Amino acid sequence: MVKRFESEKTGADVTGGRSDISLEGMRRTFREHVFYTQGSFPLVASKNDLYMATAFTVRDLMLHRWVMTMQNLGRKDIKGVAYLSAEFLLGPHLENNMVNLGIYDAVRQAAEAEGINIQALFDQEEEPGLGNGGLGRLAACYLDSLATLEIPAIGYGIRYEFGIFDQLIRDGWQVERTDQWLRLGNPWEIVRPEIACHVHFGGRTEHYTDDRGRFRVRWIPHRTVKGVACDTPILGYRVNTCNLLRLWKAEAVESFELEAFNHGDYYRAVDEKIYSENITKVLYPNDEPIQGKELRLEQQYFFVSCALQDMMRIYKLLGGELSRFADHFAIQLNDTHPAIAVAELMRLLIDENDLDWEPAWDITRNTLGYTNHTLLPEALEKWPVDLFGGLFPRHMEIIYEINRRFLAEINRRFPGDTGRAARMSLIDESGPRYVRMAHLACVGSHSINGVAELHTRLLAQEVMRDFYEMAPEKFSNKTNGVTPRRFMVLSNPGMSGLISERIGESWISEPEEIRKLERFADDPSFREDWRRIKSENKKRLARAILERTGIEVDPSSIFDIQVKRIHEYKRQHLNVLHIISLYNRIKEDPACDIHPRTFIFGGKAAPGYFMAKRIIKLINSVAEVVNHDVDVAGRLKVVFFPDFNVKNAKLIYPAADLSEQISTAGKEASGTGNMKFCMNGAITIGTMDGANIEIREEVGAENFFLFGLTAEEVIALQKGG
Repeated sequence: MVKRFESEKTGADVTGGRSDISLEGMRRTFREHVFYTQGSFPLVASKNDLYMATAFTVRDLMLHRWVMTMQNLGRKDIKGVAYLSAEFLLGPHLENNMVNLGIYDAVRQAAEAEGINIQALFDQEEEPGLGNGGLGRLAACYLDSLATLEIPAIGYGIRYEFGIFDQLIRDGWQVERTDQWLRLGNPWEIVRPEIACHVHFGGRTEHYTDDRGRFRVRWIPHRTVKGVACDTPILGYRVNTCNLLRLWKAEAVESFELEAFNHGDYYRAVDEKIYSENITKVLYPNDEPIQGKELRLEQQYFFVSCALQDMMRIYKLLGGELSRFADHFAIQLNDTHPAIAVAELMRLLIDENDLDWEPAWDITRNTLGYTNHTLLPEALEKWPVDLFGGLFPRHMEIIYEINRRFLAEINRRFPGDTGRAARMSLIDESGPRYVRMAHLACVGSHSINGVAELHTRLLAQEVMRDFYEMAPEKFSNKTNGVTPRRFMVLSNPGMSGLISERIGESWISEPEEIRKLERFADDPSFREDWRRIKSENKKRLARAILERTGIEVDPSSIFDIQVKRIHEYKRQHLNVLHIISLYNRIKEDPACDIHPRTFIFGGKAAPGYFMAKRIIKLINSVAEVVNHDVDVAGRLKVVFFPDFNVKNAKLIYPAADLSEQISTAGKEASGTGNMKFCMNGAITIGTMDGANIEIREEVGAENFFLFGLTAEEVIALQKGG
C-alpha cells in the first residue's frame, strides 16, 4: 500500500512576507515581482510582465507546501508513487492554483486594486501542450488527485520544447502551427541543472568475469546525452500537500567543441548540442520515416532512464538498501511508452549496482505496475529488433534473457504449447522480428490494469488472454477519472456555486457526495437556477464560436457536441452522416419539424493521419453547405471549433446539452471527455463502450441515450466476415 501523508488541512500561512494573503500583502508581493523578478515597472510593464508577476505571487504561496511535501517523501517510512508518462496535458496553471489555494477572490481583488483585468492575465498564459489527448490529461488528473488525497508522488516525463501543435483551419483543412509554449517563459517551473543524469545510446557491450567469478556485462555507448530536471509543483485542493512533476530536458554533455570551432568546422562544433537537444524538441515526432521512429524510441528511453536514475539517487541519499527499493517507490507505467523501464531497472540494478539476476528481478517486478490504455493492436507498440538493439544493445541482451526465462516458465506451465509460447514471447518472430513492449510491461510488472470494466474484461479475454490465463491475479480494473476541481469548479463556477449552496463543498474532493443533489431534482427554484446557468454557459460559448469561426449560433438550440482526438474508431464521420440525413430530411420537406440543433466538433488529427484530416475537411465542407442553405432556416448549424485543448475545454464542457460518445464498442479504452460532459450536466448519447457503461449505471438508463452494437456483437460481426 502507498502510505498517505497526513497534513493539517489549513489555509495559507498569513504570517507576513510572501505568504501574506491579505489584500495589501498580495499587492506588495505582486509589485516586488514586477520590479525585482521582471525588471519592470507599472508604466512600461507588458501584459506578460503582469502575468508573470501574478504567477510568481501565487507560486510563492505554494513553495512552502512543496518543500514540506518533498521532505516527507524523503522519510524512510513513507512510500511514494512515481508516475511515468510520456504525456502530461496539464492545462494552464494560474487559475487552477488559485482555486486549489482558496485565494481566487483574493487574487482577483488584488489585481483589480492594481487596475488589472484578471481575465486578461488568464488569457495571457500559454497552455503547456505536453500531451496529445486523454492519456496526457488523465496523467494530469492523477497528479491533481494524488495531491488532493495527500499521497506523496512524483510525475516523471519529458519537457518538450514544442508541444502538441496549435491547430488552424484553412479552407476547411487542418493546418499545424508550432506550439511555442515556452517562448515567453514559464514561471511555474524550477530548472535544476545540478540534478542531471547521463543517458547512453548505441555502441556495444563487453562481457567479462568479475573478481568474484561472476558473469558481468559492460555497456560501451556510442553517444551520451545529459538529462536536466525541470520541476513543477502540483498542488492539491485546499491541503498542504504539493507534489512534484519532474520533466527532463535533453542537453549535450559537451555542448560546444572548441577544437572543431578553432579549425573552422563551425557546424561540427555544435553537432553534439543539436543531436542531444532534438530528443526533447517536440512531442511525438512523425514516426512514418525511420528517423522519426528512432527519435520516438530515444525519447521514451531518455525520460525512463532519467526517472529511474533519479529515484535511485533519492533512495541512496536516504541510506536505503536496494533490496527494499520497492518499499519506498511504487512505479506506475502509463501505457507502453515507458515499458522499457523493465529492462532499464534491471540494467541499473545488475550492471550499475552489482546485484545478481534473481534479486534484481524480484525488485523490478515488485516495484513496477502497468496500466494498459488501448485494445488497438497498432497502439501496443512493437519496435524492430535491429532498431532497438542498435540503440540499446545492453537492453536487448536483458530482454532476451527475460524472454528465455519466461518461455521456460511457459513451457513448465503449458508443456508442448508452442503456439502459446509464440504468442506470449517478448519477441514477435512471425515475420520481421519485433520487441513487443506491452508483453515486456506485463512480464516485468506485479500488476496490470485496464481503465474501464469493459476494457479490462476485453484485455483479459482477447488482447492479453494468454497472460491472464497464466497469472490472473495480476489483472484488475481501475476505471479512469477526472478532477472536478478543473472541470467543474474552475470551468463551471456558476454550476459549482449552485451545487455548493445546496449540499456544501465536500463534493469537490469527494465526488460521490454529488448524489445529495437528487433530492432537489423536483425543486422548481433549483431547476430554474440550473437552466439559467446552462443558458449563460451556452451564450459564453456562442460568443467564442462567433469570434473564432465567424459562425453565429443560437444559444437556445440544442448544443450537440463531439470534441476529442479525430480518429476513425471515434466515428466523427458517423455523426456527420447523421447531420447529412437531417439536412436531407429538411430538403425533402422544408416544413418538417426539427428542433433547432447546433452540432459542435473539435479535436486534432495526428499530422501523419490523412484520413483523420479528411474527416475534419468533411465536417467543414458539410458546415459550409448546411450553414448557408436558406431552407434550413436556423434548424441546423455545424461548427468545427479550432484548436481544442484544456483552455478551450473550459468553454465547451459546461455548455453541452448532448454529449456524443459514439466510438465503436470495444475500441475506446475508457474515455474521459464523457465524464467531463456528464459532470457538467450533459446527457450522453453513446455506445456500450469504455466508461460509457459505468456512466450509464451511475446516472440510470433513463438518462442515457443508448446507441449501436455491443462489443460482443462487434466481435461476432467481425469474425463472421
